[in-house]
Amino acid sequence: MMGVKTIDCSGLSCPEPVLRVRRALQEDPSLRQVEVKVNAAAARDNVSRAARNMGWQVAVQAEEGGFRLKLLRSQ
Repeated sequence: MMGVKTIDCSGLSCPEPVLRVRRALQEDPSLRQVEVKVNAAAARDNVSRAARNMGWQVAVQAEEGGFRLKLLRSQ
């Protein structure tokens, strides 16, 4: 499906997950949904905050070994 991207930030320390997600959101305006995998609560919180500040909706799902964040572009 067009406009969907997955970013695996597992094992990365902040601010790297935030920087990677922010770069992806800014570089591709066609994105409508992004899934981000992180394995630290700090990364979960920081990526969620950054995405919301950029106007994205965020849903967080705990999974084995970390978290999956589903980012949806606000209409």
